[in-house]
Amino acid sequence: MSEMLEKARKYEFIQGQQIKEEERPAFHITPYVGWMNDPNGFSYYKGEYHLFYQYNPYSTHWDSMHWGHVVSKDLLHWNYVPTALAPDEDYDKFGCFSGSAIELEDGRQLLMYTSVNQEKLEDGTVRDIQTQAVAVGDGKDYEKYDKNPVLTAKDLPKGASKVDFRDPKIWKGNDGNFYCVIGSRPADGSGQILLYRSKNGFEWEFVSILAKNQNRYGKMWECPDFFELDGKYVLLTSPQDMLPEGLEFHNGNGTLCIIGELDPETHTLKEQFCQGVDYGIDYYAMQTLLAPDGRRIMIAWMQNWDTLAYRCNDSGWFAQMSLPRELSVKNGRLYQVPVRELNAMRANKVEYNNVVIKDTRLTLDQIEGRTVDLELVIRPADKDNLYKKFELCFAENEKYHSTLCFRPDESVLKIDRKFSGSERALVHQSSCLVNGDSNELKLRVILDKFSVEVFINDGEQVMSAVILTKQEAKGISFFADGEAKLDIVKYDLL
Repeated sequence: MSEMLEKARKYEFIQGQQIKEEERPAFHITPYVGWMNDPNGFSYYKGEYHLFYQYNPYSTHWDSMHWGHVVSKDLLHWNYVPTALAPDEDYDKFGCFSGSAIELEDGRQLLMYTSVNQEKLEDGTVRDIQTQAVAVGDGKDYEKYDKNPVLTAKDLPKGASKVDFRDPKIWKGNDGNFYCVIGSRPADGSGQILLYRSKNGFEWEFVSILAKNQNRYGKMWECPDFFELDGKYVLLTSPQDMLPEGLEFHNGNGTLCIIGELDPETHTLKEQFCQGVDYGIDYYAMQTLLAPDGRRIMIAWMQNWDTLAYRCNDSGWFAQMSLPRELSVKNGRLYQVPVRELNAMRANKVEYNNVVIKDTRLTLDQIEGRTVDLELVIRPADKDNLYKKFELCFAENEKYHSTLCFRPDESVLKIDRKFSGSERALVHQSSCLVNGDSNELKLRVILDKFSVEVFINDGEQVMSAVILTKQEAKGISFFADGEAKLDIVKYDLL
């Protein structure tokens, strides 16, 4: 073990214990201490789910990237494992950036990650140079390959940048080979996804440019993932510097899902459908795994690079992962629902049916809390007389609240946290155009202390946001402009 890795492990062991359990979310992953960003190495290995993450144990701000590590039996209750990787080699001394994990034939676990060093370029500027490296281990301790890096600038297609070449996602193909997709920036300055192949996970060859952005969706495409699901091929990626397109894509760092067919001759993705992945404020760098029971499960960094000033400054940790989600493809769309394991945490069921609300704000007995699973069905009390607005208020007291607001005539759902306690003028609102019949809206709202995730119409769309409101603000209320009828089921999540 290197001196740098040993130092990180000792530091996190001492400092992580200082953070009380009640200061963390109940079932969302946070760093043991310090900073967290992209999920890495989301995998199933030796009977447990493993998740690694971009990690700076020494500060709650981004800096020299390590790999943090947690394991779980149920995707909801996670145990911390000592730091897996530290930037302790010449080729990765400026960071062990994002990557993935897979089990090898001999039973060891392979980690593949972006190794970062610096180089003086032809124009005299000093820039980060990104290569790909691997490490092998037993689920706790990992040894870096002595022939790292395994992919460098010489393995790039013509015109591709060695500055923007990152985030390998690895899988085992039906032909017995390993494959990985990697984000890349071509000469046109936008993004592309490269496909590589290996017989053993250590020696790699370029196969194709799997997908090209051609300046349509933002610029550099980060954190790609590629898999087959329900008879289609799905590419997930997180574009930087996006411009809005209606309510489908928002400004800044966004999410993109492309669904299509794979051409087996050219190894290129034939696009058929494009959509956002999450329509809320905080969601980025998605990564999936294939569970032993065949489910495709996705997790992401529930944060946004444009809202990093929205934080609890007295906390010993910063950022969290999303709730893991089960994926499916229906009618050319990606559907997402909370992992079914969450149902085992449900307790204290409270149910109200056919509650009529008209031009007033309503609270209901036992409908409150900050670790809550809330199911709502909203429809007009009179089908011929559509209500103008419905509003769900949560994390609420006399001073604070956040809202979900639906206007059926526009079919627009908006999340708004500007009154949640933030002292910074950042992104606090986001809207999505809801598909389907505006005569009935189904919502499943998952609250976990510092976040909200809203699953719309059985997971056809999702909106996620960080909510840092003080925990004593636990009220939930409903409002209608016009006359609406509600069905409500609420569970505490224990």
